[in-house]
Amino acid sequence: MSKNKSFRLVLIKPSHYDDDGYVIRWWRGGLPSNSLACLYGIALDCRERQILGPDFDIEIDAIDETNRKVRVADLARAIKAADAGIVMLVGVQSNQFPRSLDLARRFRKLGIHVAIGGFHVSGTLSMLPERDSGVQEMMNLGVSVFAGEAEGRLEGLLQDAVAGRLQPLYNYIEDLPHLESQPLPIIPRQQIGRVIGHTTSFDAGRGCPFQCSFCTIINVQGRKSRRRSADDIEAVIRANVAQGVFAFFLTDDNFARNKDWESLLDRIILLREKEGWDLRFTIQVDTLCHKLPNFIEKCARAGVRRCFIGLENINPDSLLGAKKRQNKITDYREMMLAWKKAGIMTVGGYILGFPNDTPESIVRDIEIIKHELPIDMLEFFFLTPLPGSEDHKTLYMKRVAMDPDLNKYDLDHVTVDHPAMSKADWERACDLAWNTYYSWEHIETLMRRAAAMGNNVGKIGTYALYFKGYHPIERVHPLEGGVLRLKSRDERRPHLPVEPAWSFYPRYVAETLVKAVRWASLALRLHRLARKVKSDPHRLTYVDEAITLLADETKNLDLYKTRSSQAFLNQRRYIEEAQKPKLAAP
Repeated sequence: MSKNKSFRLVLIKPSHYDDDGYVIRWWRGGLPSNSLACLYGIALDCRERQILGPDFDIEIDAIDETNRKVRVADLARAIKAADAGIVMLVGVQSNQFPRSLDLARRFRKLGIHVAIGGFHVSGTLSMLPERDSGVQEMMNLGVSVFAGEAEGRLEGLLQDAVAGRLQPLYNYIEDLPHLESQPLPIIPRQQIGRVIGHTTSFDAGRGCPFQCSFCTIINVQGRKSRRRSADDIEAVIRANVAQGVFAFFLTDDNFARNKDWESLLDRIILLREKEGWDLRFTIQVDTLCHKLPNFIEKCARAGVRRCFIGLENINPDSLLGAKKRQNKITDYREMMLAWKKAGIMTVGGYILGFPNDTPESIVRDIEIIKHELPIDMLEFFFLTPLPGSEDHKTLYMKRVAMDPDLNKYDLDHVTVDHPAMSKADWERACDLAWNTYYSWEHIETLMRRAAAMGNNVGKIGTYALYFKGYHPIERVHPLEGGVLRLKSRDERRPHLPVEPAWSFYPRYVAETLVKAVRWASLALRLHRLARKVKSDPHRLTYVDEAITLLADETKNLDLYKTRSSQAFLNQRRYIEEAQKPKLAAP
């Protein structure tokens, strides 16, 4: 039967505004959106199953605003030309909520149905005793709010949209679906082509067993592991390889806690070795993963090229205060060396702004990391009470003042007062952190460690370019980076004026040219440094404290000489003594 009706589904992953009020958008984006991939895959499944009836076709648009402009008027016309349709704002994080609200207003003004989901909606509904004011404003606009995950639930919303009975709230936060045999995350090749390295993403599992107080994931995806099967993973890889995509970002918050990690890696290894595919992966893990037998070795065989580790801090008191009890500083060196020996680049997340932090203590701790921990890259974040986290709920219930502008909740802005630092000192500490770790001297050290351990020196240079350049050149966090910043006069926060063309375009062109020169200069200097290291005849004999295991590290390393570190070591020794078998009295 030929389909004579059409439903236009527009999936939009919103970006957010920079400090000047312009949407952050790039010619080529940095990270793919797994939320967009999941919703697109679920929508494809709805179309294949003809959930709107045999005479309805579902036309799907997938737009990641970080690399593609949202043309509201054009999309509205396309939806009105169809028999029915809806705009869905997907995967919306707190810092993207103001932009989402502005898009929703424009679509609703044109009479277009809108729905919104993501971490801000789900997190606030999960954690707060009353409805978030922004979520309520969305509902007042007539936007349908969707909390929870869309597997098995999207079809109901689409059917309601066709029938004209959209509900103000779809709340599935307490009813998380299983993942095995669910529709698989997928993005069209055209959209993947807008991402650096033609990288796509998928989640092998959801949920994390830990209790980090700054984390929103455990309160949205739960603490129970839900997993896709090895057959599912093979299917999503094959579907992407079929469209020429070989690079993947596994978005599991902690892949090492996926109970099926070994069977999943074994299947990927089989695909690489049987099919000859050059599959490449970035994963996220915890600091205990090296204790899993064969985990790192199998990651290397499966094509893992980079792993992100939630290091967070080297101060045990800070880790304990954030309920990051799984992080043991005595494991850090062994864990990082294991990754380096496997040839896998390590990127550590490091949080600035724990209660005892000061600019001086932060610099001191980073100097310790530089000299004693063999990690490759560090990226820094402000300790932020993200809506949906326990930290946010605690401050909310205590009526502690937090910045009301959600656009700043991107982990790169101060949003709450610090007990020991002024806002200016906290921001200065962040600048000091980036500049201290990515000094030219330390970048050369990182390259020399890579050369000595048989790792890729050029890759160190590439990532140093990324992490050293974005803050000073583009004034955005590296995680929000991309290639060639694009700006439009009409993509600005509504409370800020639209700049006249005669001033906007000359300044934009001049800024772009200056940035290009700065990027080229930085890249050239890094290239020369890498060439110097690779041509050094003594590069293979290089050694330093970070890549050398010492006989008694707790006595010889500054990592263990702080007061809180000593207290942690004393407690560990006490526990070890208590666990020793007692000798029977004669």
